[in-house]
Amino acid sequence: EIVGHLDAELRLSEIPDYPGALNGLQMEGGGEVRRVAAAVDASLPVVRQAVAAGADLLIVHHGMFWSGAKAVTGATYEKFKLAIDAGLGIYSVHIPLDVHPVLGNNARLAAELGLENPEPFFEWKGILLGIRGRHAGSLEGLTKRVGEVLGSDPHVCAGGAEDAGLVGVISGGCGAEVEAIKGCGVDTFLTGEGPHWSFTAAEELELNVLYGGHYATETFGVKALGEMLAEKFGVEWEFLDHPTGM
Repeated sequence: EIVGHLDAELRLSEIPDYPGALNGLQMEGGGEVRRVAAAVDASLPVVRQAVAAGADLLIVHHGMFWSGAKAVTGATYEKFKLAIDAGLGIYSVHIPLDVHPVLGNNARLAAELGLENPEPFFEWKGILLGIRGRHAGSLEGLTKRVGEVLGSDPHVCAGGAEDAGLVGVISGGCGAEVEAIKGCGVDTFLTGEGPHWSFTAAEELELNVLYGGHYATETFGVKALGEMLAEKFGVEWEFLDHPTGM
């Protein structure tokens, strides 16, 4: 029931992604779900936390096959065995969660920042990946609010105007797209991280960029899924915080 509901709500069959994302149920669990854990990454430490917490289902943004196929040895074997022995199901959802209009990382971030007239933007593989909206205030004020929402101050490239203006939000690692983002009419771009050259490129483009951290910008969606499942199915849930600092 839960997997079917998530698949439909997140439109897994319609939203593109890269093959390593392998969206959906990646590992079967015990069949009955009483407790859900939500996390950003399906890493061994997170699986250990989920098992220790007594979770029956772990929902993550970055799944077990993120880096492609691996031999089931070492840490990979330990992770698989630990989950299987505990009856822990693992469900992963990447781009379909980023772009969800209510539960998505971008939608939740835009709402937390109070962006006015939010709308989807930035075409990618036939879908609109981000959310943009206007911030009625300064870049300094927006930066402060981003720090409050994310729990840590973003790294700032103040390449543009003092006013934040039209703000584009794309969580995760979208910093390499600064030129295309500027072409969308955005004045200030909030993302998780970018390559070194994206900073100097943004300065030359006269674009403000706030690098909030890949992990920090992608906690919102899995938390929203946990809350939704608790409300709809009456299960308990908790967020497992295992930050990478990146």
